Amino acid sequence: MKIKFKVQPYQTEAVQAVVDCFRGQPKADPARYRIDPGRLDQLQLSTEGFRNAEIAQTVDVLENIRAVQKRQNLILSDRLVPSAGGKINLDIEMETGTGKTYVYLKTIFELYEEYGWSKFIIMVPSIAIREGVQKSLAMTAEHFAQTYHRKARFFTYNSKRLHEIESFSSDAGINVMVINVQAFASTGKENRRIYDELDDFQSRKPIDVIARNRPILILDEPQKMEGPATKKALPQFQALMVLRYSATHKSEHNKVHRLDAVDAYQQKLVKKIQVSGIQVRGIEGVSAYLHLNDIEVSKDAAPVARVDMEVRMKSGQIRRQPRRLERGANLFALSRELDQYQGFSVTQIDARSGTLEFSNGVVLGLGEAIGDVTEGDIRRLQIRETIRAHLQREEQLFAKGIKVLSLFFIDEVAKYRDYSQPDEKGEYARLFEDEYEQLKAEALGRFDFDNPSYHQYLKSIAASETHNGYFAIDKKGRLADPNVAKRGTDKGLSDDVTAYDLILTKKELLLSFREPTRFIFSHSALREGWDNPNVFVMCMLKQSDSSISRRQEVGRGLRIAVDQQGERVDHPAEVHRINVLTVVASESYRDFVSGLQQEIADGLSARPRQATEAYFTGKQLATDAGPVEMTAELARELHRYLIRHGYVDNDDHIAEPYHQARAAGTLAELPASLQPYAEPVLGLVDSVFSGASLPMPGDARKPSTNPLNQNFDKRAFQELWRRINQKAVYRVDFDTEELIRKSVPTLNKDLRVTPIKYLIQRGTQIEGMTDDDLREGRSFKVGESLTETGESAHSSIAYDLLGKIAEAADLTRQTVARILNDIEPSVFAQYRQNPEQFITEATRLIREQKATVMIERLTYDAINEHYDTDIFTAGQTGNDFSRATEKLKRHIYDYVMPDSEVERAFVQALETAQEVTVYAKLPRGFLIPTPVGDYNPDWAIAFDEGQVKHIYFVAETKGSMSSLALRGIESTKIDCARKFFAELARQVGSKAVRYDVVTDYGRLMDVVGARQVG
Repeated sequence: MKIKFKVQPYQTEAVQAVVDCFRGQPKADPARYRIDPGRLDQLQLSTEGFRNAEIAQTVDVLENIRAVQKRQNLILSDRLVPSAGGKINLDIEMETGTGKTYVYLKTIFELYEEYGWSKFIIMVPSIAIREGVQKSLAMTAEHFAQTYHRKARFFTYNSKRLHEIESFSSDAGINVMVINVQAFASTGKENRRIYDELDDFQSRKPIDVIARNRPILILDEPQKMEGPATKKALPQFQALMVLRYSATHKSEHNKVHRLDAVDAYQQKLVKKIQVSGIQVRGIEGVSAYLHLNDIEVSKDAAPVARVDMEVRMKSGQIRRQPRRLERGANLFALSRELDQYQGFSVTQIDARSGTLEFSNGVVLGLGEAIGDVTEGDIRRLQIRETIRAHLQREEQLFAKGIKVLSLFFIDEVAKYRDYSQPDEKGEYARLFEDEYEQLKAEALGRFDFDNPSYHQYLKSIAASETHNGYFAIDKKGRLADPNVAKRGTDKGLSDDVTAYDLILTKKELLLSFREPTRFIFSHSALREGWDNPNVFVMCMLKQSDSSISRRQEVGRGLRIAVDQQGERVDHPAEVHRINVLTVVASESYRDFVSGLQQEIADGLSARPRQATEAYFTGKQLATDAGPVEMTAELARELHRYLIRHGYVDNDDHIAEPYHQARAAGTLAELPASLQPYAEPVLGLVDSVFSGASLPMPGDARKPSTNPLNQNFDKRAFQELWRRINQKAVYRVDFDTEELIRKSVPTLNKDLRVTPIKYLIQRGTQIEGMTDDDLREGRSFKVGESLTETGESAHSSIAYDLLGKIAEAADLTRQTVARILNDIEPSVFAQYRQNPEQFITEATRLIREQKATVMIERLTYDAINEHYDTDIFTAGQTGNDFSRATEKLKRHIYDYVMPDSEVERAFVQALETAQEVTVYAKLPRGFLIPTPVGDYNPDWAIAFDEGQVKHIYFVAETKGSMSSLALRGIESTKIDCARKFFAELARQVGSKAVRYDVVTDYGRLMDVVGARQVG
């Protein structure tokens, strides 16, 4: 698979902010100069170089910067803030996971297009980030080529490949050099070569040749490059300007763009965070070990708690084992009379609050552990919780084509890979495999009607194959700690780049279901510089490290996920239902969240803290008609409005009532003068910092059960269920002649094949080429290209045309031959243009016609079997409550997890409709067999009809009723369902059960009313 890139408005805004700082700069070809030829005895002639043109004196950079800042309501700069890198320094703040690498790569192309600047150096603080940037350059090359019709030439600086600097200087196109600070700011012999006159570089200093280009420096994570050695080295690059990209700037310069953590979360540009804390409670006088894993709920039984506790084995040994506890369970007896459990009898299991209470007053919450809890116990619990969270997310997302990855941060390789053991498995590897096998067996034991393909996927991957470690590698091929590698190459360690092969250079492979790796163990020092969009669970298996913030660690998993087609899963209605990052911390939920929020708050230095008249005055409001300035009068009106309705406190801080009303859509009406600009005005208020505006991570250990309530036992629902729970089988009297008659005109009308196109490029061998040119594939230069249309490149292959279509459409070769023989010659002629697409499209169209013929001759027969009520409680662990509605009054469950915004709106309407007695979102196990696969209807509804007791209805909700929106297999299943319920009514006498497809509740009532009249 390939990750696909698309133009995003928020990224374009960040690019434009930089470009607009140089408005007035004339676009010019790169300035020409003569590259220093070095020693004359090298017999190398001086070649022509191309450097960035100087900023024109007519360009008022400061005024441009202020215009950009004013447009974004940033603090206005009163001067150009210099740095060691040069006079012009622009800060671009972008939250981790929002694509800052993509943004500065696009900025490179825009600066070239607008002003002709072509020499860029991307500086990074580590090898991990360097490799990530290199990968991004390669992955985005085709994307940018489609937009800008050119490619950038890029390379990583290496003191042993200095000829690349020569090419960097002599090429007039876009040239990008990637360099990590160690290559020029460290004292090692190899790192000092950049400042030395080198015999193998014609007695020149590489830094001098680089500096002549007047490059534009792009600093990726500049806060990591503020050491004295780096600051001393930067002036030698003689940069035209410095662009600084980070989520957490340490030194402030001229900030021209801000997309901070609050912006990114509110705009749904990053994942939503859940935290699963492992809290150890030291209850005085209690030494009994207990850990509450989960609480199971079912309709016909009381809640059951799953705990880990100590048990005396028959051999006399004491081991920790899982146990299921019901109300009244005596732990003293269950442990085979271990004294520490005296007084521990279960008095209450509360699935709502997620608590387990004992007769001695001890209360245990989900994820909590008490008693003799060691660090090893905590690590095991963390690993278990990570696997549990992974499997839950994986089961939810597998059908959407999204591969789930989990990341463990550890602080010592030996805990994962122990080379003193025969199998080389460390403590964490063994713990992982033990816990994985147990949780995998539990997951496979949960019968899921709708997800057999996921269960097959889960069964196909062995525990030993699904985890891997990524660390530095020594020259014996063994994993090594990065801190060992730092002590020097004389210890026998190779370059750290080997550590990041799969997670960086083969990122697409890791995202594919073909790659069995789903759990990654890596070093805690692996911070900025790499991430993967499909990290959904993150676990901190290490001691607390003050040098690595929670925000840095969490940032590795914030990027929006992609599916198997490489597409971002960022539909506004689903982005925060699918994109949820679970962090398994070694501290309590409350401690982790408060620490994370404090770090986010500390990083919001650019946000104002008070909603005052002075702050509002002069700010710009973006409207469709163009920017509107907040005059002093408008600012006064807004400030008075906030005070009058209690939306600010006495110190002009945004108060909680504002956030509550804003979220609920119940804000007081704005003054008339502000109403034309309502949204930008409220956006201006939202930009003021308050603690309530910070992203609030959810608690991943909240109860994940959704028990049936008293509505399930209502007579109306039980009667409705009795009428629809009949099982049936179908029969089809298939007519081949009718299929042929319908398929031929359909193929003549709709079969369209795109011809294969070829790109023809002509090139000329360059003069004066060197051995390096030959090795690097630069011996020819493309002069022109031409796109032509012709026959398929595979047209000479003898395709089994009849066999391919017959197999895919489940027909005989004879039937397919008759269909193809009768279609128009011009339609069949398309086969030679593109055989593969011809076969695919012909198969699709024939299958659709086959389904139509089958439906017309489809009949259902009731059998002596019924669905049991167990299907309502099957799979009641692991619900995705991130999609849940508010607590409901008329549904048979307390909550519904809608699959779409259409369903969410439908639920809201059912809840407020007085004529609805009870309703249910039918469980996945309720299936109607059809020739094109089992069908699961959406809703069962009982209406109160007044004098007539009830109307019973089964409904399917769809966003559109058009034939284009309901075609193919989906439409076929719906047609089959119509026949099923009609036959059921005829054979069983369920005349009051109706079925139809509706777009919303209003349409449902139209159908119910029409049927009632009829």
